[in-house]
Amino acid sequence: MMIDGHQHFWDPARADYPWMEAPELARIRRAFGPSDLAPLLRANGVDASILVQCRSSIYETEEFLRVAAATPFVIGVVGWVDLTGGKVDETLERLRGSPGGERLVGIRHQVHDEPDPDWLLREDVQRGLSAVVAHDLTYDLLVRTREMPAAIATAQAFPQGRFVLDHAAKPPIADGFSREWADRLAALAECGNVWCKISGLATEAKWDDWDSARLFPLVEHAARCFGEDRLIFGSDWPVCLLAGSYGEIKSALEACLMKLGPHVRHKAFGANAQGAYLIPPPLVGEGGA
Repeated sequence: MMIDGHQHFWDPARADYPWMEAPELARIRRAFGPSDLAPLLRANGVDASILVQCRSSIYETEEFLRVAAATPFVIGVVGWVDLTGGKVDETLERLRGSPGGERLVGIRHQVHDEPDPDWLLREDVQRGLSAVVAHDLTYDLLVRTREMPAAIATAQAFPQGRFVLDHAAKPPIADGFSREWADRLAALAECGNVWCKISGLATEAKWDDWDSARLFPLVEHAARCFGEDRLIFGSDWPVCLLAGSYGEIKSALEACLMKLGPHVRHKAFGANAQGAYLIPPPLVGEGGA
Protein backbone atom coordinates (compact mmCIF):
# COMPACT_ATOMS: atom_id res chain seq x y z
CA MET A 1 0.00 0.00 0.00
CA MET A 2 1.34 3.44 -0.99
CA ILE A 3 0.59 6.25 1.47
CA ASP A 4 0.97 9.99 1.07
CA GLY A 5 1.95 10.92 4.62
CA HIS A 6 1.22 14.64 4.39
CA GLN A 7 -1.52 16.51 2.52
CA HIS A 8 -4.00 19.30 3.22
CA PHE A 9 -7.51 20.50 2.39
CA TRP A 10 -8.66 24.10 2.82
CA ASP A 11 -11.13 26.74 1.67
CA PRO A 12 -10.10 30.41 2.14
CA ALA A 13 -13.68 31.49 1.41
CA ARG A 14 -14.83 29.76 4.61
CA ALA A 15 -11.95 30.30 7.02
CA ASP A 16 -8.86 32.43 7.62
CA TYR A 17 -5.36 31.09 7.02
CA PRO A 18 -2.90 33.76 8.23
CA TRP A 19 0.10 32.03 6.67
CA MET A 20 -1.58 32.18 3.24
CA GLU A 21 -1.72 35.98 3.02
CA ALA A 22 1.65 36.46 1.29
CA PRO A 23 1.23 37.64 -2.34
CA GLU A 24 3.40 34.84 -3.70
CA LEU A 25 0.90 32.27 -2.38
CA ALA A 26 -1.98 33.62 -4.49
CA ARG A 27 -1.99 30.59 -6.81
CA ILE A 28 -2.96 28.24 -3.95
CA ARG A 29 -5.39 30.65 -2.28
CA ARG A 30 -8.49 28.74 -3.34
CA ALA A 31 -10.45 25.72 -2.19
CA PHE A 32 -8.86 22.26 -2.35
CA GLY A 33 -10.78 19.18 -1.27
CA PRO A 34 -11.06 15.41 -1.66
CA SER A 35 -12.48 15.61 -5.18
CA ASP A 36 -9.38 17.53 -6.28
CA LEU A 37 -6.92 15.08 -4.73
CA ALA A 38 -8.60 11.77 -5.59
CA PRO A 39 -7.71 11.75 -9.33
CA LEU A 40 -4.13 12.78 -8.54
CA LEU A 41 -3.72 9.86 -6.15
CA ARG A 42 -5.13 7.46 -8.74
CA ALA A 43 -2.90 8.81 -11.48
CA ASN A 44 0.19 8.44 -9.30
CA GLY A 45 -0.55 5.05 -7.81
CA VAL A 46 -1.11 6.36 -4.27
CA ASP A 47 -3.68 4.42 -2.24
CA ALA A 48 -4.21 6.52 0.88
CA SER A 49 -3.24 9.74 2.65
CA ILE A 50 -2.76 11.45 6.00
CA LEU A 51 -4.73 14.72 6.20
CA VAL A 52 -2.85 17.37 8.20
CA GLN A 53 -4.11 20.51 9.94
CA CYS A 54 -3.72 23.92 8.29
CA ARG A 55 -4.81 26.36 11.01
CA SER A 56 -5.13 26.59 14.79
CA SER A 57 -8.78 25.62 14.97
CA ILE A 58 -10.60 22.84 16.77
CA TYR A 59 -13.43 23.35 14.26
CA GLU A 60 -11.07 22.45 11.44
CA THR A 61 -10.08 19.27 13.29
CA GLU A 62 -13.73 18.30 13.71
CA GLU A 63 -14.38 19.01 10.04
CA PHE A 64 -11.35 16.99 8.95
CA LEU A 65 -12.56 14.00 10.96
CA ARG A 66 -15.95 14.21 9.23
CA VAL A 67 -14.18 14.43 5.88
CA ALA A 68 -12.09 11.38 6.75
CA ALA A 69 -15.20 9.43 7.73
CA ALA A 70 -16.65 10.13 4.28
CA THR A 71 -13.41 9.74 2.29
CA PRO A 72 -11.98 6.20 2.14
CA PHE A 73 -8.52 7.29 1.03
CA VAL A 74 -8.03 9.54 4.10
CA ILE A 75 -6.86 6.93 6.60
CA GLY A 76 -5.57 9.35 9.22
CA VAL A 77 -5.99 12.93 10.45
CA VAL A 78 -3.35 15.01 12.20
CA GLY A 79 -5.48 17.67 13.87
CA TRP A 80 -5.02 20.62 16.21
CA VAL A 81 -5.90 21.16 19.85
CA ASP A 82 -4.94 24.01 22.16
CA LEU A 83 -1.99 22.51 24.03
CA THR A 84 -1.91 25.54 26.32
CA GLY A 85 -5.58 25.45 27.28
CA GLY A 86 -5.51 22.98 30.15
CA LYS A 87 -8.29 20.77 28.78
CA VAL A 88 -6.39 18.71 26.23
CA ASP A 89 -7.41 15.39 27.75
CA GLU A 90 -11.12 16.23 27.64
CA THR A 91 -10.83 17.65 24.11
CA LEU A 92 -9.11 14.54 22.79
CA GLU A 93 -11.73 12.31 24.42
CA ARG A 94 -14.46 14.32 22.70
CA LEU A 95 -12.72 14.24 19.33
CA ARG A 96 -12.15 10.51 19.57
CA GLY A 97 -15.87 10.02 20.18
CA SER A 98 -16.98 12.29 17.34
CA PRO A 99 -17.79 11.21 13.74
CA GLY A 100 -14.54 10.03 12.19
CA GLY A 101 -12.80 10.13 15.57
CA GLU A 102 -11.20 6.75 15.03
CA ARG A 103 -9.10 8.35 12.28
CA LEU A 104 -7.48 10.89 14.59
CA VAL A 105 -3.84 9.76 14.58
CA GLY A 106 -1.93 12.87 15.60
CA ILE A 107 -1.81 16.51 16.70
CA ARG A 108 0.14 19.44 15.27
CA HIS A 109 0.75 23.15 15.89
CA GLN A 110 2.58 25.67 13.68
CA VAL A 111 5.47 25.94 16.12
CA HIS A 112 7.76 27.71 13.63
CA ASP A 113 5.33 30.65 13.58
CA GLU A 114 5.60 31.22 17.34
CA PRO A 115 7.85 34.16 18.34
CA ASP A 116 9.44 32.07 21.10
CA PRO A 117 11.83 29.42 19.70
CA ASP A 118 11.36 27.49 22.96
CA TRP A 119 7.56 27.47 22.74
CA LEU A 120 7.51 23.67 22.88
CA LEU A 121 9.24 23.77 26.27
CA ARG A 122 6.66 25.99 27.96
CA GLU A 123 5.18 24.32 31.01
CA ASP A 124 1.60 24.51 29.70
CA VAL A 125 2.63 23.13 26.30
CA GLN A 126 4.48 20.25 27.94
CA ARG A 127 1.36 19.43 29.97
CA GLY A 128 -0.64 19.41 26.77
CA LEU A 129 1.88 17.13 25.09
CA SER A 130 1.62 14.77 28.08
CA ALA A 131 -2.08 14.35 27.28
CA VAL A 132 -1.32 13.73 23.59
CA VAL A 133 1.17 11.02 24.53
CA ALA A 134 -1.23 9.53 27.09
CA HIS A 135 -3.84 9.16 24.34
CA ASP A 136 -1.26 7.31 22.22
CA LEU A 137 -1.39 9.96 19.50
CA THR A 138 1.60 11.08 17.46
CA TYR A 139 2.78 14.67 17.64
CA ASP A 140 3.92 16.33 14.40
CA LEU A 141 6.84 18.72 14.87
CA LEU A 142 6.45 21.67 12.48
CA VAL A 143 9.76 23.40 13.16
CA ARG A 144 12.67 24.96 11.36
CA THR A 145 16.33 24.97 12.38
CA ARG A 146 15.66 27.69 14.98
CA GLU A 147 13.22 25.53 16.96
CA MET A 148 15.11 22.23 16.63
CA PRO A 149 16.80 22.38 20.08
CA ALA A 150 13.37 22.62 21.72
CA ALA A 151 12.11 19.76 19.53
CA ILE A 152 15.07 17.61 20.60
CA ALA A 153 14.45 18.36 24.28
CA THR A 154 10.76 17.56 23.84
CA ALA A 155 11.40 14.20 22.19
CA GLN A 156 13.82 13.38 25.00
CA ALA A 157 11.26 14.42 27.63
CA PHE A 158 8.67 11.96 26.25
CA PRO A 159 10.64 8.81 25.35
CA GLN A 160 7.40 6.83 25.32
CA GLY A 161 5.81 9.23 22.81
CA ARG A 162 5.97 9.25 19.01
CA PHE A 163 7.01 12.34 17.07
CA VAL A 164 7.06 13.04 13.33
CA LEU A 165 9.26 15.83 12.01
CA ASP A 166 7.44 17.61 9.19
CA HIS A 167 9.30 18.55 6.00
CA ALA A 168 12.69 17.49 7.44
CA ALA A 169 12.56 20.77 9.45
CA LYS A 170 12.42 22.83 6.25
CA PRO A 171 16.09 23.05 5.28
CA PRO A 172 16.93 26.39 3.62
CA ILE A 173 17.58 24.76 0.26
CA ALA A 174 17.30 27.99 -1.75
CA ASP A 175 20.25 29.39 0.25
CA GLY A 176 22.38 26.26 -0.05
CA PHE A 177 23.24 23.41 2.29
CA SER A 178 23.03 24.44 5.96
CA ARG A 179 25.51 22.81 8.34
CA GLU A 180 23.49 24.02 11.33
CA TRP A 181 20.34 22.36 9.96
CA ALA A 182 22.24 19.17 9.18
CA ASP A 183 23.80 18.92 12.64
CA ARG A 184 20.53 19.59 14.44
CA LEU A 185 18.70 17.07 12.27
CA ALA A 186 21.29 14.47 13.22
CA ALA A 187 20.86 15.31 16.90
CA LEU A 188 17.08 14.96 16.66
CA ALA A 189 17.44 11.63 14.86
CA GLU A 190 19.33 10.29 17.87
CA CYS A 191 15.93 10.24 19.56
CA GLY A 192 14.63 6.88 18.40
CA ASN A 193 11.01 7.97 18.85
CA VAL A 194 11.15 10.53 16.01
CA TRP A 195 10.31 9.90 12.33
CA CYS A 196 11.15 12.32 9.50
CA LYS A 197 8.86 13.29 6.65
CA ILE A 198 10.53 13.64 3.27
CA SER A 199 8.07 16.33 2.24
CA GLY A 200 7.87 20.04 1.49
CA LEU A 201 11.43 20.17 0.11
CA ALA A 202 10.73 21.57 -3.35
CA THR A 203 8.97 24.59 -1.87
CA GLU A 204 12.03 25.32 0.26
CA ALA A 205 14.09 25.43 -2.94
CA LYS A 206 13.72 28.04 -5.69
CA TRP A 207 10.29 27.22 -7.06
CA ASP A 208 11.30 27.56 -10.69
CA ASP A 209 14.79 26.07 -10.39
CA TRP A 210 14.93 22.69 -8.69
CA ASP A 211 15.05 19.00 -9.54
CA SER A 212 15.57 15.67 -7.81
CA ALA A 213 19.36 16.04 -8.08
CA ARG A 214 19.22 19.20 -5.97
CA LEU A 215 16.97 17.61 -3.39
CA PHE A 216 18.97 14.41 -3.13
CA PRO A 217 21.73 15.65 -0.75
CA LEU A 218 19.03 16.67 1.75
CA VAL A 219 17.17 13.38 1.40
CA GLU A 220 20.43 11.44 1.65
CA HIS A 221 21.38 13.26 4.86
CA ALA A 222 17.95 12.62 6.38
CA ALA A 223 18.24 8.94 5.44
CA ARG A 224 21.71 8.73 6.94
CA CYS A 225 20.37 10.23 10.18
CA PHE A 226 17.02 8.47 10.55
CA GLY A 227 17.63 5.21 8.72
CA GLU A 228 15.28 3.36 6.40
CA ASP A 229 12.63 2.69 9.07
CA ARG A 230 11.93 6.31 10.04
CA LEU A 231 11.49 8.11 6.70
CA ILE A 232 7.98 9.01 5.51
CA PHE A 233 7.00 10.29 2.06
CA GLY A 234 4.62 13.25 1.94
CA SER A 235 3.51 15.35 -1.02
CA ASP A 236 2.57 18.46 0.99
CA TRP A 237 -0.19 18.94 -1.58
CA PRO A 238 -1.51 21.53 -2.41
CA VAL A 239 1.34 23.66 -0.99
CA CYS A 240 3.65 21.73 -3.33
CA LEU A 241 1.85 23.24 -6.33
CA LEU A 242 3.93 26.38 -5.80
CA ALA A 243 6.91 24.41 -7.09
CA GLY A 244 5.44 21.60 -9.18
CA SER A 245 2.54 19.27 -9.87
CA TYR A 246 1.65 16.36 -7.60
CA GLY A 247 3.23 13.97 -10.09
CA GLU A 248 6.43 16.00 -10.39
CA ILE A 249 6.88 16.20 -6.61
CA LYS A 250 6.13 12.52 -6.09
CA SER A 251 8.43 11.44 -8.92
CA ALA A 252 11.32 13.58 -7.66
CA LEU A 253 11.11 12.28 -4.10
CA GLU A 254 10.67 8.72 -5.34
CA ALA A 255 13.80 9.09 -7.48
CA CYS A 256 15.74 10.33 -4.44
CA LEU A 257 14.57 7.43 -2.29
CA MET A 258 15.23 4.86 -5.02
CA LYS A 259 18.85 6.03 -5.17
CA LEU A 260 19.10 4.90 -1.57
CA GLY A 261 17.61 1.51 -2.42
CA PRO A 262 14.23 0.02 -3.35
CA HIS A 263 13.70 -1.08 0.25
CA VAL A 264 14.13 2.51 1.45
CA ARG A 265 11.59 3.75 -1.07
CA HIS A 266 9.16 0.93 -0.22
CA LYS A 267 9.17 1.67 3.51
CA ALA A 268 8.98 5.45 3.10
CA PHE A 269 5.93 5.14 0.86
CA GLY A 270 3.87 3.06 3.26
CA ALA A 271 4.99 0.96 6.21
CA ASN A 272 6.78 3.75 8.05
CA ALA A 273 3.71 5.99 8.07
CA GLN A 274 1.59 3.13 9.36
CA GLY A 275 4.07 2.57 12.18
CA ALA A 276 4.51 6.22 13.13
CA TYR A 277 0.79 6.94 13.23
CA LEU A 278 -0.40 3.50 14.39
CA ILE A 279 -2.82 3.27 11.46
CA PRO A 280 -5.22 0.44 12.39
CA PRO A 281 -5.24 -2.47 9.88
CA PRO A 282 -8.97 -2.04 9.08
CA LEU A 283 -8.34 1.54 7.97
CA VAL A 284 -5.33 0.47 5.93
CA GLY A 285 -7.53 -2.03 4.15
CA GLU A 286 -10.07 0.68 3.30
CA GLY A 287 -7.54 2.81 1.43
CA GLY A 288 -7.74 3.63 -2.25
CA ALA A 289 -8.39 6.79 -4.16
